[in-house]
Amino acid sequence: MFLSGVAAVPVTLSLMSGTVFAAAEDKPNVTLNTNELSLYTTPQQKFRYVEPDIGHLEPGVTTLRKLAEPYVTWCQGVIVKVKPKVESAIQLGSETFTFLQNPPAEFYPLVAVIGFPGIIGLFLARGSRVKKLIYPTGLMAAGYSMYYPQVAASITKNTGDSLYDFALQGYVNVEKVFNSATTPVEGKVSSSCQVQN
Repeated sequence: MFLSGVAAVPVTLSLMSGTVFAAAEDKPNVTLNTNELSLYTTPQQKFRYVEPDIGHLEPGVTTLRKLAEPYVTWCQGVIVKVKPKVESAIQLGSETFTFLQNPPAEFYPLVAVIGFPGIIGLFLARGSRVKKLIYPTGLMAAGYSMYYPQVAASITKNTGDSLYDFALQGYVNVEKVFNSATTPVEGKVSSSCQVQN
């Protein structure tokens, strides 16, 4: 019984008729029926593009962009050149970090034998800049030669040979300069030796 009452209400609503009033843009006081209204279309709107007025800010921004363009281009070129170097430095840093996470067994004694004399050299080299360069370098080289004696011997031999060759070339050049200054050049008579008539 109750169900028949609920079903009867929508049926009676669908049988009712009514009038819908709508205003049209073209004709303001025209009444339209329900079947004349479209539920799925929107009224066509007439859009028109209006060029915005040029303000005081736009010419200034344009001038600023033209002035900054060469500098921006230069910066982009520098970035292109520097970026691979930075990436390789980052790669080196990550590889070093990975190496220091699991170093070989002899790494820390090696660092101690070579690095500690360098630190001592910094403390001993008070005063001149030459001492600050020579003492740490010399003491680190001595520590390196204690840890790697065969490599140090070959480096010392090669360096000694190079220094000997360099000194010999210098001696030959100095000898040439002194020999050319003492021998007179033939065919040229100095102005002080000419006889005046």
